[in-house]
Amino acid sequence: MADLAASYPLQQVLMIKKRRVEEAERKLKEKREALKKEQEILKEKEKARDKVLKHKNEKLAQIRAEMDKKEPTSSQKIQQMKDYIKVVEVKLEEEEKKVQEQQAQVDQAQAEVDQAKEELRLKNLEVDKLNTHKEEWILMMKKELAVIEGREMDEIGSIIFQMHQMKKK
Repeated sequence: MADLAASYPLQQVLMIKKRRVEEAERKLKEKREALKKEQEILKEKEKARDKVLKHKNEKLAQIRAEMDKKEPTSSQKIQQMKDYIKVVEVKLEEEEKKVQEQQAQVDQAQAEVDQAKEELRLKNLEVDKLNTHKEEWILMMKKELAVIEGREMDEIGSIIFQMHQMKKK
């Protein structure tokens, strides 16, 4: 059996395919690590956006509280607060854009992971097909060897029989 496996005519091809599987596994691992990094960057950008959003909401609440006071507030102070809110809204839009751009990076990294998974699946399929072929080839070779051994035994038996016949004569 070991001799047959070693003499498999496609053994080198099988070894090449196995190396390709290992390479695809390494590539998938790298892609997963890249995805993880992109997701961490996204979380940081979301935190920065959420911080700006929280600040905006606090300032809006501050304006409402100022307007709800029974004491009159100067329109200049309210206008300053509104202008500041506009500045914060611009900053929020910038942060949201950064989050969206990073989400696109995460989506791209996820697509690369999915592609690497598919490549690995296909390469594993190739190796499985070759392994199946190798097993079938080994079984076929065993049958052929059994037939050859049977013929040789028949020849040996025939020779021994002829020798006995000659001795009897």
